[in-house]
Amino acid sequence: MTVTISDFRKNLFQLVEKALTGDLVEVAYKGRTIRLIAETQGSKLDRLTPAQIANPEFSEADQERASRKLVAEMQQEWEKDWAEL
Repeated sequence: MTVTISDFRKNLFQLVEKALTGDLVEVAYKGRTIRLIAETQGSKLDRLTPAQIANPEFSEADQERASRKLVAEMQQEWEKDWAEL
């Protein structure tokens, strides 16, 4: 896809998104062509960075203890359900 520099300015973010998804985007300016090509191609999800979800007020030991308690509670409930079968 080739666009003029004016169209590129108007639609900058949409054209960059196209380039990031693998489409070739060319910008014509003063008789020359500039190509936008993504360094690495991929989806938007590939560019996400994982977020660590944890409460900073709890220490690692507190989180581990809470996790063990939760697993124990879930196991008790499963055993009740299985006993009814």
